[in-house]
Amino acid sequence: MKETREYQQTNGEARHHRIPDIRILDLDTGEFDKTEEAIDTADKQADPAVQPSDRRGFSFNRHKIMHAALILTAVVAVSLIVYRIFTYGNFISQEDIFKDGEGSSEYDSEFDTIFPLLDENGQIIPADRDGEVNILLLGNSPFSDDRDSSDGLANMIAERTGANVINCSVSGSYMAAQQAAFNAALSPMDAYTPYWLCTLTYTDVIDFYYEDAARSLGDAIPPEAQEVFETLSTLDMNTIDVVAFMYDGTDYLMGNEMYNDANATDITQFTGNLQASIELLQENFPHIRIIVMSPTYAFGINENGEYISSDIQTYGQHYLSTYFNKEFATCYDLGVTFVDNLYVTVTEDNAGQYLTDNIHLNLEGRKRAADRFIYALNYYG
Repeated sequence: MKETREYQQTNGEARHHRIPDIRILDLDTGEFDKTEEAIDTADKQADPAVQPSDRRGFSFNRHKIMHAALILTAVVAVSLIVYRIFTYGNFISQEDIFKDGEGSSEYDSEFDTIFPLLDENGQIIPADRDGEVNILLLGNSPFSDDRDSSDGLANMIAERTGANVINCSVSGSYMAAQQAAFNAALSPMDAYTPYWLCTLTYTDVIDFYYEDAARSLGDAIPPEAQEVFETLSTLDMNTIDVVAFMYDGTDYLMGNEMYNDANATDITQFTGNLQASIELLQENFPHIRIIVMSPTYAFGINENGEYISSDIQTYGQHYLSTYFNKEFATCYDLGVTFVDNLYVTVTEDNAGQYLTDNIHLNLEGRKRAADRFIYALNYYG
């Protein structure tokens, strides 16, 4: 076969000829054949596996596949963008959250902080170090409701633990005093806030507060008020192993002030009164273990008398959950046990099962509160 490409040197430079037409030599006849059939035959002989028509078809199909894939990718991307635009910020309904039943959604977090009582060597002091446990309860309705019944929370604790429980809760009382200095004419119920009750346990200089409060309250005095005064003013605190506080959402519903950053022991504040009470006990009776039970859930009440979430209704500056959070922080800073009743015991999800109204515990609610107290009491054996 004749060479199809030649190079010649002209003036020191390389140039190449035009590629001539291809001619096929028929070895049988010895003649050149230029027919299309011969050329096609030569192509087939050169590469019998791939025909020219096959090459063109493959190239065409490959381009169609690439175009289809690009179009499909674009459609999917646009669809996702449109979906995100129309669903962004949509709220999940309560029906979706609780589709398996009210209270079926459990809170992931709890704020229990269980501290033991330690001696000077860092060893845990057992509550029953002398063979029995004496527990003093301070608070309002959780402990004071049905106080003389076996269905009362204090009596449940006594029966289930075998402890000697001294119930000094006062119905209708609250945590934050209304006056920085006691004034029976303005706020006689301040006498039953935890700070003044704890003060009764080591001094008699304020006994007249309770006489003045009783006169000012008259028939409105809580039925157990006089008994509580007499008990605390004569109680030998050296025999007490545990003091437990539990106040419900009354301070929230009253709109009482909650904390004072400039004065952590301001008794007119919800957390200030608690901190002042705890510090007083820790200073005077360091052998006593302190357990603070948080409020259980309480509904707010709107202007129409309807129950409403205490996370959207305020009476002062704060929601119930804020009172809870500040109480937790106070207990943590002071190293005393804090039991979470708001997000574990009686929560917004299950409150309808455990409250008689918007705030008071029913029998089953008290059982749950008793379980939680006993859990904290026996946490370290």
